[in-house]
Amino acid sequence: MTQKTSPKALEIIDQARLLIANGGYNGFSYADIAKTLGVTNASIHYHFPAKADLVKAVVIQYRTQSHHHLALASVEDDDPVRLLRLFVGFWEHCLREGPLPFCICVMLASELPLIPDAVADEVQGHFDDLSGWLTEVMAQGQARGLLELRAGPKVEARILMTLVHGSMISARAARDPALYGAVALACVAAAFGRSAKRPDISRNALSRPPGKFARMPVCRHAGPRLPHDLKFPSSGMPQ
Repeated sequence: MTQKTSPKALEIIDQARLLIANGGYNGFSYADIAKTLGVTNASIHYHFPAKADLVKAVVIQYRTQSHHHLALASVEDDDPVRLLRLFVGFWEHCLREGPLPFCICVMLASELPLIPDAVADEVQGHFDDLSGWLTEVMAQGQARGLLELRAGPKVEARILMTLVHGSMISARAARDPALYGAVALACVAAAFGRSAKRPDISRNALSRPPGKFARMPVCRHAGPRLPHDLKFPSSGMPQ
């Protein structure tokens, strides 16, 4: 476990995360990482004997960072509606400005029948973590009369996750990052239309820098660049 937290291991994890976001579990090999980092396959195997070990470490890091920053957001801002708006706007900010173009857990979830159980368990854990946080935020909004939830906080949390992740997939399918904002905005406007106190869901509101959410390393990934043979098309979205 110590070797997996060494600077070199963290560098490998960072590069793997970027490659997973663009191609999924089966979209990269140790050779891709070795070429970009200028190391040998053997040195990667030293830190992560199997690909499943590496991807599991990537998702564990992703979960840890996400959990920390969502908890921090709740401490710094006690307005449930604003937290929900920031959550939706977070990925628009990432898709538009951040070098990580997709949620790695959404990407890996699409491969769940084919990826190792150890990785699948961590991916499911991420969605459970996110659902738990959104459920708590929605419950607070309902208790304070800010949201009217027809299906209850837990189901509405899953609905919002579906809207956000589905919008992300639509944007990727269209090879147009801007589509996320257009789709998510319309969906969330419809969902929030039954709020007791309607939140600010204008495009300007969603386009504001999302503050504490923008500090999340899952978005602001200043790590390695893509290998030369894995380029974005002119629209900015991966193939």
